[in-house]
Amino acid sequence: MTQSLDDADLPFAGSLARIVRLDDEAGIVHAEFQNGNVVQLTWGSGDVHIGTIVVVGERTWRPAPDELWLEPRGIGVVRKRLEGRLLIEGPGGLVLTEGHGPVFAETNNTVRYSIREGAVELVDEGPLRIRLRDDDIEDLSKFEFSASGRPLSYRDFGGYPQVVERARHIIETQFLHKDMLDAIGARPVRGVLLSGPPGTGKTHLARVIASEADAAFFVVSGPSIVSKYVGDTEQLLRHIFDEAKSRERAIVFFDEIDSIAGERREGSHEASDRLVAQLLTEMDGFDTATGNVVVLAATNRPDSIDAALRRPGRFDWEIEFGLPTVEDRLAILEVDARRLTTRGTLPLEEIAEGSPGWSGAELASIWTEASLLAASQGRSELDGEDILEAFDLVKDGQKGKEE
Repeated sequence: MTQSLDDADLPFAGSLARIVRLDDEAGIVHAEFQNGNVVQLTWGSGDVHIGTIVVVGERTWRPAPDELWLEPRGIGVVRKRLEGRLLIEGPGGLVLTEGHGPVFAETNNTVRYSIREGAVELVDEGPLRIRLRDDDIEDLSKFEFSASGRPLSYRDFGGYPQVVERARHIIETQFLHKDMLDAIGARPVRGVLLSGPPGTGKTHLARVIASEADAAFFVVSGPSIVSKYVGDTEQLLRHIFDEAKSRERAIVFFDEIDSIAGERREGSHEASDRLVAQLLTEMDGFDTATGNVVVLAATNRPDSIDAALRRPGRFDWEIEFGLPTVEDRLAILEVDARRLTTRGTLPLEEIAEGSPGWSGAELASIWTEASLLAASQGRSELDGEDILEAFDLVKDGQKGKEE
């Protein structure tokens, strides 16, 4: 039996895979490679079933003998013995084996295992860790953001009225009108992707939404989550989601998600692949009856995010930020001006019109320059001359970078 295969679906050619799903109506099968990548194959007819080993060629695929499949093995801790199966916590999270295995393993034994066989070697009678630390659960307070002073509101976010309204519509409705959504029978929102150039306010809007919805706000970035110790990154991610699920409402925000959840390919880093797999597990594991957690992520490279994260039920909603229009720039400047001590009339309209292509972050730098100018002259208030001089300084600095 030979089946056709589109080249675009191939992560690489001439490799062994195992059928993990059959879709009769669509006429396709889903095959998983040993590195965890999944590919869709055209299925005309033939005697294949879940678990069938296949060889994927450049344009065709065919069944292969079971003995060619070398089951990947890992080391983990047995968390529970089930009827004919083991629940094992490995470096990538919890896995369920398809058998007990040739070696008897009790709860909390550390074992070498494979998904198909179960426990194949007893490593230790206790639950070993890669490293020891006093507190098995890290302090999660460093991931939770709380605004100092008064709560943030939509008045603190300048410009982008359509973007703000779209975000409110998707996210606040999920939290504040959940009873209506339940009555309708709607699937809860799990993930929303905020995309756009750097400095356009994606992170700031996420904080404002969390404050307006009275939701706990957890911020995850590459430097804060990635550990050099095997398994710690996945465990920390699980703890963050567990804490979020315990709150009445919570937003888990991934800043620059493309840096930690990029497309999985042949040769990609194993730690990155494990982190993506854990994130998929957490998003798929939401209690749809609760619907109290929404995952937000910001990126300026949406196409570089792993495709599995953008499937339905994950980041299937996207809100795009463009560079601010002249109206947006004026609104951004007005919001910033309200936070500062100023006097007289400020030339905000002139600056908004003279800064096409500027991001919100670049506009904010004008206020920093103006504050430095006023303070250096012994003044505690900003005036129009400070703003115009600061605008020229920032503009000159941008020209210097371009040259």
